[in-house]
Amino acid sequence: MSEVTHILNALERGEANAAEELLPLVYQELRKLAAHKMAREAPGQTLQPTALVHEAWLRLVAAEQQTWQNRAHFFAAAAEGMRRILIDRARRKRAARHGGGREPVELEVAEIAADTDDDQLLAVSEALDRLAVRDRPKAELVKLRYFVGLTIAEAAQILQISEPTAKRWWTYARAWLYAEMQRA
Repeated sequence: MSEVTHILNALERGEANAAEELLPLVYQELRKLAAHKMAREAPGQTLQPTALVHEAWLRLVAAEQQTWQNRAHFFAAAAEGMRRILIDRARRKRAARHGGGREPVELEVAEIAADTDDDQLLAVSEALDRLAVRDRPKAELVKLRYFVGLTIAEAAQILQISEPTAKRWWTYARAWLYAEMQRA
């Protein structure tokens, strides 16, 4: 059992200093995951990897009744937390961009904007939610690859599956998501 798993168990038992012991052990890896994701964001992005890690960390340790079986489960929860933060941020930006509740103004000539990165992020997230209903393990792999930026090997390790299995799941999930997004 890894040191991280021991500390996660202590955190579950409610030991006061467990969160303080856990952060230094996982911070660099969480920071690396966030940096991978933020590298794919649109230029001019104001959210920094450090801020993403901090917000995800606060959500992880503040969650009541949260238990993690092991290191892999913890990092999967962290990946999901980062995904939700980015999706919530994209939805807020999209709502503001589309008027944020203001009355529409009629224009004689309107230009239609091309899909933005936020729109694509939301479309992927919605399709991913549908995949999770159908096949949760493959959806978890996509979250780790797409939203966190892990390699096949890193994601396979966290999910405790072989690399060839991860490659097959990744190929299937990408094809399924592409087809699903084409229908939408």
